[in-house]
Amino acid sequence: MKTKPSSKKFRRRFAPHPLLAGADPKTGFPEPILRQTARVRQVGFSCVKRMPSYLQFLRVLQAAGNDCVSGTVLAGVHNLKPVIVRKDLAKTGAVGIPRIGFQIPELIAAIERFLGWDNQTKAVLVGVGNLGKALLGYQGFQNFGFRIVGAFDQNPRMVGKWVHGRKVQAMHQLIPFVARGEILLGVLTVPASAAQAAAELMVQAGVNGIWNFTPVQLQLPDEVVSQKEDLAEGLAVLFHRLHRLNSHAKSV
Repeated sequence: MKTKPSSKKFRRRFAPHPLLAGADPKTGFPEPILRQTARVRQVGFSCVKRMPSYLQFLRVLQAAGNDCVSGTVLAGVHNLKPVIVRKDLAKTGAVGIPRIGFQIPELIAAIERFLGWDNQTKAVLVGVGNLGKALLGYQGFQNFGFRIVGAFDQNPRMVGKWVHGRKVQAMHQLIPFVARGEILLGVLTVPASAAQAAAELMVQAGVNGIWNFTPVQLQLPDEVVSQKEDLAEGLAVLFHRLHRLNSHAKSV
């Protein structure tokens, strides 16, 4: 089994491209991401994970013409204790009105600021296969402060094609593209055999965060964060729960 390379060795091998020489070596992150990262450290991931669900429900209420919502209503919809919701919302700085609740537009804005979604963060996608195309076509990312501005693939038959408004570029164009756009996030949707090499190229380009949709556990330097989305794992859990549900129904 491969061991994780040391941070120093990884930095020497995959040093940033010269076009990134002017970047801050300690952070390199825009203020919205730094703000969100600091708050995650303060409140923990459980609170952060609940915020998008609150936000989604608030947007539904707003679209239906509602002006206010109470913490009790949010708690009931999400099967949480009201005290948990109150503590979560207090972290955003939102202030409710007694007997009325929270003004929905103000609460939405407060949660978006808390998550760092009030400004658009640019990303590149590497691997324009079926999953990559689907992600490029998903319009909902704009609600999450996230925008895929470039698409890359090593298949010559894909390079030059337009997919959902992005022209697919060759992999050798990734480094200058990321440097010019000051892009910090990457979406990885390549086959497993190409995942590590593609991730290393992202790091060399200056990407600091990778959203990993491959089954590979990437070997990355300490300065780079990643989030692995395992579709097979989610499907296995769903099948297991379905089997248990059917078994219970037959035994009753």
